[in-house]
Amino acid sequence: MELAATVQPLPQSVLFCCDHNAVRSPMAEAIMKKFYGSDCYIQSVGVKNDLEIDGFAIAVCAEIGVELHRHRSRSFDEMHDWGDDLSSFDLVLALSPASQRRALDLTSYFHLDVEYWPVLDPTGLGEGREERLRSYRQTRDMIIERLIERWGPPRERANP
Repeated sequence: MELAATVQPLPQSVLFCCDHNAVRSPMAEAIMKKFYGSDCYIQSVGVKNDLEIDGFAIAVCAEIGVELHRHRSRSFDEMHDWGDDLSSFDLVLALSPASQRRALDLTSYFHLDVEYWPVLDPTGLGEGREERLRSYRQTRDMIIERLIERWGPPRERANP
């Protein structure tokens, strides 16, 4: 199988980032946690923390059994207050150009891998609920595709 040849081992820690930590990065964080569980420490941040978690993001993640409604947005600047330090992450995955620039600026003093995963920003796309949900599903599915391409299919977890 060609896909298996490209699958990489999970890093110990991953930080997803986007513009507001309200749509793309929290979706990526929650989906990765569901897929790979406690095999990796996973968090997310935004360049800014000026929006709450988006209701459409919550809805499309719920469709696949991923809970997002308790997510609290945070910025790079607030990471330390939440008990995280950027230098402690093995990999930063930027989902927007602005977050990639901010991550590269902040990591210029550390040896830290920053990768850009171009993921559609669904906010403001589509007229009406169904069209908007379709845009958010497209973003969710892009994230899922990138995760599986990088780290393989979701890990099976034993029931407690």
